[in-house]
Amino acid sequence: MHITIKRPDDWHLHLRDGAMMKAVLPETTRDFARAIIMPNLVPPVVTQTDAKAYRQRIMDAVPDGAAFEPLMTLYLTEATDPGDVVAAHQNGTIKAVKLYPAGATTNSASGVTNMDRVMPVLEAMADAGIPLCCHGEVTDAEIDIFDREAVFIERVLAPLRTRLPDLKVIMEHVTTKDGVDYIGETEKNLAGTITTHHLIINRNHILVGGIKPHYYCLPVAKRELHRIALRKAATSGDGRYFLGTDSAPHIDPLKENACGCAGCFTATNTMSCLAHVFEQENALDRLEAFTSLNGPAYYGLPVNQSTLTLEKTDTPVTYPVKIETGEGHVTVFDPGFDLHWRVA
Repeated sequence: MHITIKRPDDWHLHLRDGAMMKAVLPETTRDFARAIIMPNLVPPVVTQTDAKAYRQRIMDAVPDGAAFEPLMTLYLTEATDPGDVVAAHQNGTIKAVKLYPAGATTNSASGVTNMDRVMPVLEAMADAGIPLCCHGEVTDAEIDIFDREAVFIERVLAPLRTRLPDLKVIMEHVTTKDGVDYIGETEKNLAGTITTHHLIINRNHILVGGIKPHYYCLPVAKRELHRIALRKAATSGDGRYFLGTDSAPHIDPLKENACGCAGCFTATNTMSCLAHVFEQENALDRLEAFTSLNGPAYYGLPVNQSTLTLEKTDTPVTYPVKIETGEGHVTVFDPGFDLHWRVA
């Protein structure tokens, strides 16, 4: 059995920088034509000058013969210049701006603490048609970590969209039925990316039988009912949902310690995992929409003309357990079951 689809894109990707980037980038360029690149470096990518420099470092690291386009983003801060953002989008330097609530995830300390302080930037973005990518969680200490996405919708996202209905928003790495339902009830200017790992794991995978640090991510995996809702959305063919892997490399010593970093590294085997999930849901005919069509449509970009073929094998497909980065080993996401689909 085999299927051929338009070459996919990844609408949420962490590449890091330096030796780490050089090691993990080939894991993405092997299968994906484009990717929205996250700007949460240290220091973050906050101006178009930063974005141009980071893009050049990425292009210098692209393997010979690979056709790959990094789609750059800016990190929204309370000091962001609206004019710089608009100019960066108009001249093609960036495709979106990323909202991190301060302290929400890895390298988010420079994020937003008060939405009113970034409203001039958001107003300029709405006028210019610049998408806002949201890490959709509040960070209030009193809010349960499993409720932070739902509370973000209620307290931040819904009021923002009421105030700026023309602002194009992507709710990244949706993890709850609340998020799926909110997007599904919206007619325009809201979409959601869904990760590979949130289609496969729930919070039991992290906690039952001992803590599994390589399944720990932010937003954290939730109850099984939320995973089922995500699978239904991803495999529905609905254009408001598309793939953003949120593949996030951390070396093993930073994952396997008393304060392990959040992130699952899925770039290596995402297409195999997704084919497995979509086959389980009797939706292989909708895999192309999720990975290759819906994202470009929402961002206003052309669909890739090249194709990718997946074939199903009788014997399980093997992937490396770890990637050597020069800074240390990065563990590849283990779905917990045999994979029989591979990129031909």
